[in-house]
Amino acid sequence: MKKPLVKKDFGPIKSYSDERKPTPLLKWAGGKSQLLAQMGPYFPKEFEVYVEPFLGGGAVFFHLLPSRATLSDSNDELMNVFRVVRDRPDELIMALDGHYPHRKNQEYYYRVRALDTEDMTSVERAARTIFLNKTCYNGLYRVNSAGKFNVPFGKYKNPSLYDRDNIHAASAVLRGKTLMVADYKKACGEAGRGDFVYLDPPYQPLSKTASFTSYTKEAFGEKEQEELASVFKKLDKRGSKVMLSNSSTSLIRSLYDGYHIASMKATRAINCKPSGRKAIEELLIMNYG
Repeated sequence: MKKPLVKKDFGPIKSYSDERKPTPLLKWAGGKSQLLAQMGPYFPKEFEVYVEPFLGGGAVFFHLLPSRATLSDSNDELMNVFRVVRDRPDELIMALDGHYPHRKNQEYYYRVRALDTEDMTSVERAARTIFLNKTCYNGLYRVNSAGKFNVPFGKYKNPSLYDRDNIHAASAVLRGKTLMVADYKKACGEAGRGDFVYLDPPYQPLSKTASFTSYTKEAFGEKEQEELASVFKKLDKRGSKVMLSNSSTSLIRSLYDGYHIASMKATRAINCKPSGRKAIEELLIMNYG
């Protein structure tokens, strides 16, 4: 008598194609996926090296697919995901297979959230980050003053968690790219004449109560926005092509007065009330026409 087939609760299996264009592996507050159509006409047609110091989910990188790139972020857990996707995709998929059956389990979520990452391998850390990102509230990445991830459980009916095909496609395009855990100033120090630098910093809040607290344990306030504008101008003098995204505020407009500023409309989903998720104006600032 044949044994009955046992259906294991793993993630979705799709046929892999080297020609597939990858999409971001993580949800990211302020991610640019929804704005790519509006941003498209403003990307430079030619450049040497693509430099992105505030990588986040990497939507712009995955859209442009540059042959040479330096990608960085100050968030070590985020950059660990990109390194593991690039170098160890199959091991990552196996680790995610272990989380997949528990993707709707609130108790399991908080147990994983409480784990000490110092006791984990890089693959285990990457799988944990992806699991938390896809099952937490609104896909936020927020840490407390001690640098500990503290976003509550999201209570989704059926979170997707991951796509094997997309992990392999992302791994393929990340090969040969420089990945750094670094402050944006250090990452921008690598940019030279003819390179394209895309800056997507924490946005200037539209009001005193508009920003959700920290993406990293360090703040990014008005002083930091002014320092970033100074780096933008140094890159301009160096001959780099520079594009920056930010909110439409008087401070941001004054900091980049004299540069080309385009307006875009974005719907941001951080607000817990659907009625609060309205299209808002965002700015795209460039040192080229």
